[in-house]
Amino acid sequence: MNANKTFGVALVLAVFLPLASHAQETDPDSGFIIDEGWQVVKANCTACHSAKLVTQNSGSRNHWEYLIRWMQKTQGLWQFQPEMENTILDYLAKHYGPKEDARRPPLARDLLPDNPYKQTDNASG
Repeated sequence: MNANKTFGVALVLAVFLPLASHAQETDPDSGFIIDEGWQVVKANCTACHSAKLVTQNSGSRNHWEYLIRWMQKTQGLWQFQPEMENTILDYLAKHYGPKEDARRPPLARDLLPDNPYKQTDNASG
C-alpha cells in the first residue's frame, strides 16, 4: 500500500471510529437504550403497552411525570416507590427527553393568515 492510501485509510479511521464508540446499544426486544434504569423502565412500561409507545415519544422529566400521573389516575397504573419512580423518570428524561430539532419554531404572528373564524366585539349572534 502506498503512502497516500495509508494516509487516507488512517484519516477515515480517525474520523469514523470515534463516532462508532458513541453509538448507543439498544435492547433488541424493546428498542430501549441500554443504560442505568432501562430494565426497570422495560419491566414497568411494557407491562401495559408496547415499548414503541415510549421510544417514539419524548418529553421533559415533568412531562414524563405528568404521563405517569395520568396513567395512574385513568389507566390503572400502580403507584411506584419513590426510588423506582426516580429511576424511571431519570432514564426517560435522559434518553427520551425533549427533541430540540423535531419541530420548526412557530411562525411570527405577522406571517400568519387572517383567522376567518375570529369573533369581533360588535358581532351579534
